[in-house]
Amino acid sequence: MNAEQRERFEREQAQEALPAPAYPELPSERMEARRRHLLNEVDRQGRARSRRPAPRLRRRMVLVLGTAVAAGAAVVVLGIGSGAPGGAGHVPPASAASVQLLERAALAANAMPQKEARAGQYVYVKTVGHTSVLSENQDGQPDLLRENEGMEQWTSVDGSASTLQRKEGKDSMLPGSEGGGNLNSPAYSLLATLPTDPEALLKTIREDAEKNHGAGSDSTTGPDQESFVAIGDLLRSGAASPQLTAALYRAAALIPGVDVAPDAVDAAGRRGAAVARVHAGERKEWIFDKSAVRLLGERTVLLNDSAWGKAGTVVSSVALVASGIVDEAGQTP
Repeated sequence: MNAEQRERFEREQAQEALPAPAYPELPSERMEARRRHLLNEVDRQGRARSRRPAPRLRRRMVLVLGTAVAAGAAVVVLGIGSGAPGGAGHVPPASAASVQLLERAALAANAMPQKEARAGQYVYVKTVGHTSVLSENQDGQPDLLRENEGMEQWTSVDGSASTLQRKEGKDSMLPGSEGGGNLNSPAYSLLATLPTDPEALLKTIREDAEKNHGAGSDSTTGPDQESFVAIGDLLRSGAASPQLTAALYRAAALIPGVDVAPDAVDAAGRRGAAVARVHAGERKEWIFDKSAVRLLGERTVLLNDSAWGKAGTVVSSVALVASGIVDEAGQTP
């Protein structure tokens, strides 16, 4: 299949996955300019990698952060992989189908009303879903468990107050994000400072990813995959403005290896189309409603049999079911 046939096939995939757009399509000259940028960026990164010494191959388990740590759990969350940071070999630019889907999501986001927030208020998010974890049993053998990720959470707009998390009927108080936090745990106030130019935004996110997942690190995730994961986390935070949300979608379209999965189901049972990226035998998916092109949630699907399960197993799935700005922790929009 030549390049022209491949692009025609990808466009047909996108058209089958989603109905006719309610928003104007990306002009052909902008699409071509974006694809040229992607190809140039991949070529630049390839040349840079060729000048670096090949890092050692490693296998690594990533300790779970966030709610499990807050509860004092000693578990390991899905994150087994091997290979050099960023993966080995040539990674193609984002497919035409994924660029088109992400652009439509960006246009839909820009059409949403602006979220107004002030100091003293809280960002409210409600999720349902699960995460797979490995825990050592009494015999010293690993047990594969499913941890509930359904919760309500109230995060201080400026990070100055503690975060209220309500999970399985129990309330927990988590530390706030003094100074607005960081990209791994951002307050609304920090997100408001991020650039809304897609290239500048991706540069900021990628530089942060390079610190722990770049060349010379022990990470097997790599900065491209970590940037994709980080963008997904920011999108699910419920705190990003419409302009930043649109920029995040367009920044994701600049990451090599991004593609589409035409049919996916979120943790709430809602069916949609997904933007996806494959890494280390796992496919990370962002699932979109097919009519409104609105983010429903994300999930991780195994592509190969492993200790985490058989190929096709959904090892983690979290759906965003409600979000908004409220005056007090404990209130709902």
